[in-house]
Amino acid sequence: MTQRLTTASGHYVPVGGNVTLYVEDVGEGKPVVFIHGLPVGQAMYEYQRNVLPFKGIRYIGIDLRGFGKSDRPFNGYSYNQFADDIRRVFEQLEIENATLVGFSMGGAVAVRYMARHQGYGVSKLVLASAATPLFTQRPDYPYGLPVEVVESLVEAAQQDRPQLIEGFNSSLFHQKPSQAFVDWYNRMSLETDPIALAMSLKSLAYEDSREELAQIHVPVRIFQGKHDTMSFEPQINGFPDAKVIVFEESGHGLVFEEKDKFNIEILKFVEA
Repeated sequence: MTQRLTTASGHYVPVGGNVTLYVEDVGEGKPVVFIHGLPVGQAMYEYQRNVLPFKGIRYIGIDLRGFGKSDRPFNGYSYNQFADDIRRVFEQLEIENATLVGFSMGGAVAVRYMARHQGYGVSKLVLASAATPLFTQRPDYPYGLPVEVVESLVEAAQQDRPQLIEGFNSSLFHQKPSQAFVDWYNRMSLETDPIALAMSLKSLAYEDSREELAQIHVPVRIFQGKHDTMSFEPQINGFPDAKVIVFEESGHGLVFEEKDKFNIEILKFVEA
């Protein structure tokens, strides 16, 4: 395998199949690995990257394939492939005893990683507004959105992607962000590869991780916005020993809406 390349603040890590991921790597200390949600890359964690390294944390943010500065292949947007790519990053950067943080779809990918790779390199798990174990409803699972709704998002992405992204992102927040913030977040979202966006939405619609929750045996924190419409009851049932941290002033976008609390809770969990 080709040797990874290192920049001033990150790495380009080959993960197989001629695909290379970009991994932002800032600071020294206890490693915290961040997995982003849709439709953005790891740059969504700007307010963690620019704070936590000054608190003794090594910030490691992975751009999944198709997102951010990573390569954009035609395929490979299943949770299994995302998890396998993350395993290669852990191996090549020799990451050990890390806290793994997954937001929204990134939370679902983190769960798949923990189950599929037996928690390799991870000692603690944070699920923040996580789209797991399912994002869509089933006959025996009343939570989440109807599959047809997510399918309509895929179609909308193929017809008017900027409009879809603007509408999708506007639903994230309970508190109204500044227009400058909205513009920044939308620009960042538009940088995502269109195929990656559509195929990742399909993964959101159809991936099922219900049997995987019982395979995770590390301490878990569940971060949930009080005003988030996505139910986290299945996560509580799946992790009976997990501690739930409620963000009282947040919707789905708690990483931004209560970023100071988010950072404090990450630090407390890492040090626990």
